[in-house]
Amino acid sequence: MPLKEKIKTLIRDVPDFPKPGILFKDITPLLEDPSVVRQIVQEFANHCRNLNVNAVAGIEARGFLFGFLLAQELGVPFIPVRKSGRLPYKKISQSYDLEYGSASIEMHEDALEHGWRVVVHDDLLATGGTANAAGKLIETLGGEVAGFCFVVDLSFLNGLKLLRENYKCEPHYLIQY
Repeated sequence: MPLKEKIKTLIRDVPDFPKPGILFKDITPLLEDPSVVRQIVQEFANHCRNLNVNAVAGIEARGFLFGFLLAQELGVPFIPVRKSGRLPYKKISQSYDLEYGSASIEMHEDALEHGWRVVVHDDLLATGGTANAAGKLIETLGGEVAGFCFVVDLSFLNGLKLLRENYKCEPHYLIQY
């Protein structure tokens, strides 16, 4: 079975999570299949190899899962982008809107070097607010967003449009709903 079909069969829908009216796409069943995990990481790595990437930034929490593995596969540092109040050292912060509220994310001030090209990874692209905020953090620290990688794009929430309007790179996703 092709990878995209495998992913669609493994992702489960959870209605009314985390709030009523939200249909949550749960990627955790993907993690139960090591073969699928390897294929996903390889797919992202193949996409990123020609982007001259210096680091991968993974967005908390599910962006850590494949983001860290992608960084290892590419042989580059992993940069954790965390929810507000979770980083212990000097940090910068960026607010953003979610499809079900608002929040802010943070990155350590010394997370990257000036001029680094960084791929932003998260499990799912919804409105694009979180990924856009991560991109702003990277740019604030003097880096450049080399790309975005997502397992899932929820196309009806127009996250791709937001990222295309704000960055020169084309966001990459494996499946779309």
